[in-house]
Amino acid sequence: MRRVDQWLVAYGQSHQNAVNKRLHWICVPMIVWCVIALLWCVPTGLGSHRAINWGTGATLAALAYYAALSPRLALGAVMLLGAMIASIELVWSLGAGIQWRIATALFVLAWMGQFVGHRIEGKRPSFFQDLQFLLIGPLWLLADSYRRLGLKY
Repeated sequence: MRRVDQWLVAYGQSHQNAVNKRLHWICVPMIVWCVIALLWCVPTGLGSHRAINWGTGATLAALAYYAALSPRLALGAVMLLGAMIASIELVWSLGAGIQWRIATALFVLAWMGQFVGHRIEGKRPSFFQDLQFLLIGPLWLLADSYRRLGLKY
């Protein structure tokens, strides 16, 4: 398995353009939120408790992956993903049908933004090279935040 710094450097190679980076700061968190929200809507057959759903399951799996790469970044991811789940809970209170529609619309818009950014960059998105980059994108943003704050990852 690659080390976290190797993943981040490789991801960063197709994210040099300032406009593309800004779009990623908006679109990547939005995509993460949407994926969790959409998975939240899929029935599990495991009971009616709202915390038991595919969204929390996928979040826990991503956190396990992040912890294997960098426990420090995983800790930051816990806080951010926890905030996302809290906001998804708020939207859920409006109804699953509304949540599904909001998440789908935002998901499409965010991916459009991603592809516009890569068009400007002139490079294909990293996940065309390796699907694991779909999980590295959020970590890349978090690592950038850590660097700006002078924190190690």
